[in-house]
Amino acid sequence: MATIYVVRHGQASFGATNYDKLSELGCRQAQLMGEYFYDTGVRFDAVYSGDLSRQRETARLALVSQPVAVSHHIDPRFNEIQNEDQIKHLTPIVAKRDPAIRALIEKGLGNSKDYQKVIAAVFNYWVSPQCSDSRIQSWADYSSGVRAALSDVMREQGSGKTIGIFTSGGTLATLVAHVLGLGPEQTYPLYEPALNCAVTQLFYNREKVSLSYFNDCSFLRLLGAQQGANLISYR
Repeated sequence: MATIYVVRHGQASFGATNYDKLSELGCRQAQLMGEYFYDTGVRFDAVYSGDLSRQRETARLALVSQPVAVSHHIDPRFNEIQNEDQIKHLTPIVAKRDPAIRALIEKGLGNSKDYQKVIAAVFNYWVSPQCSDSRIQSWADYSSGVRAALSDVMREQGSGKTIGIFTSGGTLATLVAHVLGLGPEQTYPLYEPALNCAVTQLFYNREKVSLSYFNDCSFLRLLGAQQGANLISYR
């Protein structure tokens, strides 16, 4: 069977002016992931990513360890969900419906955990039938684009290939939910635990695509223990 490794980008710059940039840890995670792929015999025939800087840079750093040059295809359908637009337009609606979310917003969202709670509430409202805000991309349009992008990769690359897709947590969760046949209300639980530079493996052929494993970062845990460093991050 052909194989797709779906990788979440390395740690970005949460709290900085430009979030869409790998942090120092994010760069290190991407480099170590590339070495891990090389050491375990993973040789990519092609890789894909969205056009976000953190996705493209993670792919670039990981591919440095490949023994030969690998073609890197940019497909915006692998971009992250539009969190900023959703937060801007949907948060007021969610806050009216949920006093706990309203309290977090009034306190301010400088804390990463509080921000994640708001994202969870907004995401689950976004994918629900109640959301019909024309100012943002709909769940139907977004998720259908992600599914089509995966299908196009499998069709373009064909059988017997090893492919990498470097993306973000929301898109990764949407891909996995699609492969498992889960509905939109079951997607966020796959989004929340997504670790930076964690690897998800899919197998595919002409008829189907299946999940082998999800959100694996054991190589970072091992290397962190060996080096006396914490290489694990969620944001």
